[in-house]
Amino acid sequence: MKQTTLIIDTPGRGYYLITNQIESALESLLDDIDVGLLHVFLQHSSAGLTINENADPTVRADFKAFEEHLVPRDFPYQHTMEGSDDMPAHIKSSLMGCQLTIPITKGRLNLGTWQGVFLCEHRDQPHQRRLVLTVNG
Repeated sequence: MKQTTLIIDTPGRGYYLITNQIESALESLLDDIDVGLLHVFLQHSSAGLTINENADPTVRADFKAFEEHLVPRDFPYQHTMEGSDDMPAHIKSSLMGCQLTIPITKGRLNLGTWQGVFLCEHRDQPHQRRLVLTVNG
């Protein structure tokens, strides 16, 4: 088992394709793995992870629009100390989730043709997000 940490700076709310950053962080760790698993864990409660289409950027725009519709900022939240985007960000994080498992085959992430890993930043302001990458195989 091998593990590393990846830090990603986000410019604020949005869906950011991070597949290449994950692969770069794992470059030397995957070489000798014929069959295995990558576990990606995001150490934050106001961002999320998802795997989805990586080709058409309108998918990301639609995700962003739908999440605002699904979890509106104008709901009467009690947890508002850090701003109007704070509690909605926590809810979106719980809905999206903070971890993924991806198969590794012959030293490469075995994602589908149109799949990519996205870091979903739910806060308006830039943040530094930490991901723990654990390789089993």
